[in-house]
Amino acid sequence: MSTENTAVKHNLESQRFEIQVDNHLAVLEYHLQDGAIVFTHTGVPSALEGRGIGSQLVRAGLEHARQKSLKVVPLCWFVAGYIQRHPEEVN
Repeated sequence: MSTENTAVKHNLESQRFEIQVDNHLAVLEYHLQDGAIVFTHTGVPSALEGRGIGSQLVRAGLEHARQKSLKVVPLCWFVAGYIQRHPEEVN
């Protein structure tokens, strides 16, 4: 199954970005603090691993941070690793 056209949903109420594939939900959780977006957890079900879903969530979160002029604080190891590999995607 391809995830190329899988849309990321920004769930403001739950403070997370979500991707639903079949019956599986992948999430990037965050909270806002003092002009920053603090990414706290990336969760991708094992059935979806290796398909780029986590990276797609992080890209959406970083784009949101850019649009809102928020400082990025990556407490989640996955987000921190993504930023280390793609520093050009952070303000």
